[in-house]
Amino acid sequence: MQQVHLWISKSILQVIDWFYPIFKKILPLQTYRYAACGGFNTFLDIGLFFLSYQFIFKKEPFVLGSLTIGPHIAAFLLAFLITFPIGFYLSRYVVWQETDARKRDQLGKYFIVVIGCILLNYGFLKIFVDGWGWYATPSKMLTTVFVVAFSYFSQKYYTFKPKQ
Repeated sequence: MQQVHLWISKSILQVIDWFYPIFKKILPLQTYRYAACGGFNTFLDIGLFFLSYQFIFKKEPFVLGSLTIGPHIAAFLLAFLITFPIGFYLSRYVVWQETDARKRDQLGKYFIVVIGCILLNYGFLKIFVDGWGWYATPSKMLTTVFVVAFSYFSQKYYTFKPKQ
């Protein structure tokens, strides 16, 4: 299993780093890797959000027992269940490799930051869609701008901060 993991992380790095010379003058390598991995995971998140909002939940509230969840919130939660483990893997093994903290500690910190991201996602979606009546997918895209900024600085200076 360890060999498979090493092969996957090396392959991802080879693909990402192949394009780095284009961005070398404007971005440090680690920031570029964060942008590439985060961009992929964000694209996946928005794509999953759109597909589940449109075709799984069909823009209708999702009823779970006595709880009714709006379709945009249900779509966000479904996309999160898929992108959370992918995001952690890419962050730990592609972006922030120099860290020497234990994986369990990082996963805990990553989860805390992700909880913050969930709260930001939820809050902005509730404001944009329910409060202001905006369309769900563009609202998700705008929300992502705020969440990505929060996530980058939190991951860099909290979750994957190298030990001093």
